[in-house]
Order: sequence, then structure tokens, then C-alpha cells
Amino acid sequence: MSERELTVNEGEELLETVEPAETQDTSRRAFLGALGMGAGAALALAGCADEDEDKDDDKKAEGPKAFPDQDKQEVRWGFVVDLGKCAGCETCAVACKTANDVRLRVFRSAVRKYESGTYPAAKRDYVPWLCNHCANPKCVERCPVKAVDAELVMPSGKKVAYKRHATYQRPDGLVLIDQDRCVGCGKCVADCPYGARYLDPLKKAGGDDTKKAADKCTMCFHRMAKGVVPACVTACPGDARLVGNLNDPNSEVAKLVAGGTTEVLQKDAGTEPRVYYIGLNAAAWTKGSDAKIESQLKHPELYSEAT
Repeated sequence: MSERELTVNEGEELLETVEPAETQDTSRRAFLGALGMGAGAALALAGCADEDEDKDDDKKAEGPKAFPDQDKQEVRWGFVVDLGKCAGCETCAVACKTANDVRLRVFRSAVRKYESGTYPAAKRDYVPWLCNHCANPKCVERCPVKAVDAELVMPSGKKVAYKRHATYQRPDGLVLIDQDRCVGCGKCVADCPYGARYLDPLKKAGGDDTKKAADKCTMCFHRMAKGVVPACVTACPGDARLVGNLNDPNSEVAKLVAGGTTEVLQKDAGTEPRVYYIGLNAAAWTKGSDAKIESQLKHPELYSEAT
């Protein structure tokens, strides 16, 4: 059973209207079943407790930062990218921008390209990237906004409590941003070792017209809650991307990671990424270039701490 794509049950609609018609044999119900959940439970994954609008611009956030037991939960989302199937076409980056209304000059994902060798042994390697939804995210650690109490409903109906800063990590491992509580300081942007974050030039932090809100890949959690995989996974023409439950040993992503053939970016950073690569050329990441890097050179204010 593939975890790449899902069809939508009759009478239901995709959240995004830009997607091509679904032609795969896999159904939404089958995808959810592979993760050990039903449709109703999947919807519950998106639910969090209401919280107040408290902001703390000067005081370091209190309480725990990264959720401590994410690898022990019923669901822990992860990504596997098979670079042997990646053609560097950047369809994933285009789909991400279209599906998530990502502005010009900023990127939630892109494809890094690197050429090496000389003819006739020249080669090109690709590294499509997104937020790594790390187990130990530096961005969450840096967020200065005071934590509030929240909870996530797991597939079984169990409610798991956690602390929610403006940048926060859910019990299912997803690292997200509450832009209504964001203060636009850019500290999370500057501390991400993967350059996966930016200050959105049009989204206002906490409604303050003078401050840009932080933004990044959310692993399309709003789609996942409806049993639809992220836009980049759906769009990939080479079936190079898989998403699934790392805590389910029977899921395809868990089997690939357990097989020992996957690698992560910048392991020495200590963030414990949950995006894994098959056939990774580390030099392509450290020496390659992509559209985000080119934009960052022209618009550094969108990729650094606010001044």
C-alpha cells in the first residue's frame, strides 16, 4: 500500500482546488488505515485547545520547549525523500507555493542543485528540502513568547497536553507557528540550521502592521487532518516523496528508516530531523544552490532576526 497519495471519498472535496484529478488506487480511508486511525480520528489531529492571546516580547518563554515524548505517541509524522527518483523538476516547490499561498521572495520548500565532476563523468545531484520538523527544534527553543496550555486529541481519543509558544511542537512531532501570537522577532528564523524559516513580507505578527510574522512548511497539517497528503507529495511526478507515521513499525516510512538506508541533513546540528533522504549527497546540500538562497542574498531582512 502506498502512502504517497489519496483519493477523496465521494461527495467530499479537497482543501485545495489546484490539485490534479486523483487517479491512484489508494483511498483516503486506506491511507488512514495504514496509520491506525479512522477519518474522524484524523480530523481530531488538527484540534487544539483554545488559548489566550498573551504575548511576552521581553521575557524568555517558560516551561518545556520541544515536546519530550513525541516518539512514544500514537502518531509521529515523518518524511522520506528518495533522491534516486527525484529529477530536480521543482514541481514540489511550485505545488507548495500554490497550495499554501507562499509569497514571492520566500519559500517553504525548494530544490537545491549541485553539479560536480567533468565531462564525461559530470553529474548533478538534487536535495529537495522542507522544514525537518525536528525532534529537538532550535526554533522552538528560541521562541520568546510565553507558553500557554494546549492539548492534541490522538486517534484513540486520548488527549495529550503540551505547552504552546508562538513557535511550538505538537505531541505528534509537527513544528508549527501561531502567527496570531508571533511577535515578529525573527529569532526562530535565525536559529534554524536549515534555513527553512522566513519572515513573511505580508503576514503581520499578532496583527501588528509593523512586524512580519514567521512562516515555514507545516507539512500541510490541514490537509493531513483530512486524510490528504501534503501538496508536494501529491504533485511529485517521480513518486519520490513519502509521508507517514514513524511510530507505526508497519508504515512504509518507518520501514525505510529502520532499514538503515536513510540519512538526515546536518546530523551534527543535534536537531534530530524527521525528514529522511535515500541516496543523499551531503555536498549537494552544503555546496548547492536553490531559489531560496538566491532570494536570501537579495532580501536578507526576510531571513534573519528583525532589527
